[in-house]
Formats: sequence, structure tokens, C-alpha cells
Amino acid sequence: MEERSVRRVDRVLHHLQPLDSLVSSSPTSNSQVFSYTEEVSKALKEGAPVVALESTVISHGLPYPDNVALAREMESIVRRGGATPATIAIIQGQICVGLTDAQLERLGRPNGGVVKVSVRDIAATVAQHLDGATTVAATSFIAAKCGIRVFATGGIGGVHREGQVTMDISADLPTLADSHICVVCAGAKSILDLPRTLEYLETLGVCVAGYKTREFPAFFTRHSGLPLECTVQDATQAAQLLHTSMTLGIRQGVLLCVPIAPEHEADGKRIEEATRQALDEANRKGVVGKLITPFLLSRVNELTQGLSKKANLALLKQNASVATAVAVQLSKLQGHQLPGETKSTPGYGTSL
Repeated sequence: MEERSVRRVDRVLHHLQPLDSLVSSSPTSNSQVFSYTEEVSKALKEGAPVVALESTVISHGLPYPDNVALAREMESIVRRGGATPATIAIIQGQICVGLTDAQLERLGRPNGGVVKVSVRDIAATVAQHLDGATTVAATSFIAAKCGIRVFATGGIGGVHREGQVTMDISADLPTLADSHICVVCAGAKSILDLPRTLEYLETLGVCVAGYKTREFPAFFTRHSGLPLECTVQDATQAAQLLHTSMTLGIRQGVLLCVPIAPEHEADGKRIEEATRQALDEANRKGVVGKLITPFLLSRVNELTQGLSKKANLALLKQNASVATAVAVQLSKLQGHQLPGETKSTPGYGTSL
């Protein structure tokens, strides 16, 4: 009986072995599932700074053509800052790390049949050869597997309001707890239960660091009233935090929270009133699951007459800029020599 069990385990391991190559951290992998643009492949091979970008904001966050214009602008911000952008999505069942201009258009056009992909949906989307836009969770998972350590987004998902009853908790949180990556954001989306989200992140052991702030940002607004224990004052300190975490072998990622700039901040009271109304409408209409967040954000934007959208666009661009600076500093810590620099100190290990 014992020998039969051992043989069964051996057979299972044998069949699982090829799957390991599907999540290879090397762009030279022969996997047919992962596809890298030449720009991203070159940067990863050289250890140059790379910033991951999500694609859900393209397919499910903004209307066309604003969505595609934003995606292009965020990539331009990353390039101007000295890093390589890697927008992540699934195109016809292939996980794309870096997108062409045509692929950005494909994701952004309305009625394109692009599915919203979290971690649980990756395998099904690949197996069925579908187009998929990756959420914060899926983007973090894929980026970390590819060796990309910095990811810029708007706001993460979290514990939904009444989450203690519905158990509606975003996969962003447990994925952060199991990914070597720094997610640069403006906190959790304000439509969520922010105190419970922060509490759950603490339970998961995720380091939540404020960027030039000691307070957890509230996405559209700078203040939530929730204090943070960890603060960094610049991109260098943020990179040192991430690098130290990786060197120590801490498996949880780092959530770097950047408050929206004062000039772009929305009115907190107005946002909260719109959020409560949108939640009531969602409950009456029975909107649940992966449809709830796009519904709420869309309704809040309508109820605030576009003010929340303006704030969202501003914070996305700001986060891309901060993430780029962090990626550049992290690359220096890991020993990569940037163009025009003289290498004066040895780099640290990068195997983690």
C-alpha cells in the first residue's frame, strides 16, 4: 500500500513538473504561455529597473479612448523616469509581460470580450485562450513570478463594507502576503472598509509603508484617520525597505501608500455620500462579485460629476512616477549600473 502511494505521488510530481516552467522568472524560458516584449526581456536579463502596470484599469476602469490614452501615458512616465514599463495582460491565452500598442488598443476597445482576471482566473483564461485584463492580485502574482519587484496601480482592493457578514474580501490582500513585490498605490479604494482592510493586512504580515506620510491614504483623499507605523521619506528609503525584506527572505510584499497630491484631492464628504448612495443602489440591484467594484467606482464618478475620475487619473500617474523612482533605486541596490553612471559599490544578492 505504501509503495502504491509513493508511485502515485511520483506520477503526480511528474505531471506537475512541466507546469513549473510556466512561472519561470527568466524571460528566456521556453514556455509557450509567457510572452515578453523585446524591451521588457532585455531589461529583465540585464537587471535594469522594470515597473509592472495592471490592465484592468484599461478594460474595466475607464471608457475608451481615455483608457488607452492613460495606459500609454503611464508607460511614458515610466520610461521618462529611467525604467521599463511592463503592462501585464492575457492575450488569446498567452500571458503578456509588456504590451504592444496594438494590444493596448485591443484591451481598451469596448465590447471586446475581455474578462477580468484575478489569480484564480489565470489558469482558466490561459486554457481557454481568452483575452484577460489582470487585477492587482493577478498582476502582482505574474510580475513577482517574472522577477519584477515594483508595481504601480491606483488603489488596491480590500475588505468590502459589511465584509464581516458577506466575507467579500479582495484577493489582492492574500496575494500581497505571498508575493515578493512592492505595490505602489494610493491606499485601498475608498468604497471599501478601510479600517478592516488595514487590520487584515496586519494579520497577513504585509508591511504597509506610508510615502512621506504617517496616515493610510483614502484613495481619492489624503486622509483616513488611520495611522501607519512605517514611513519612508523618499524612493531610496522605499527601495531599501523592499530590498531588505527580500534579503531577509520575508515572503510578504510591501504596500507603499502614496497620498494623492493636494491639488488633485477630491472632497472627502462628497465622495463618502456618493459611495453610500452607490452601495445602496448596488444592494437593490443585486450587484455582487467581480462586478461590484467597477459598478461602485462608475456610480461614484457619475454622482460626483466626474470629480472622482479626475482624482483617479492624477493618482495613477503620480504612483507610476513614484514606482519608477523606487525601481531605479532598487536596481542600484542590486548592483545594476545605469547609463552614464560609474559603479562604485558592489551589488547585493538578487536571488530572492
